[in-house]
Amino acid sequence: MATTVKKIKLDSKKSGKKTTDTKAPEKSPKNKPRRKVYNPLAAFFGYVTGSWDEIRQVRWPNRKATWGMTLAVIAFTLFFSAVILILDSLFQILFKDFLLK
Repeated sequence: MATTVKKIKLDSKKSGKKTTDTKAPEKSPKNKPRRKVYNPLAAFFGYVTGSWDEIRQVRWPNRKATWGMTLAVIAFTLFFSAVILILDSLFQILFKDFLLK
């Protein structure tokens, strides 16, 4: 049985008119929600089960696709290593011949 509380207040213009507001009753202290207790073991178990569920949803590549991606990474690594080596050599020549004379 919820009862409403009526509160009488004067109008803001002080004209003497009275208005009523209805408000829900305040909850008693025994109805307050309880604080959740942190359980690290349950949190870890939830993390592991969630991770396992996500791993099961992954569409893993086959052997041919894996080798193709591996060779692409190796090719890009060699290409950019060569670019950095060439730039380093050019800057070394530039500094030795022109700036340090």
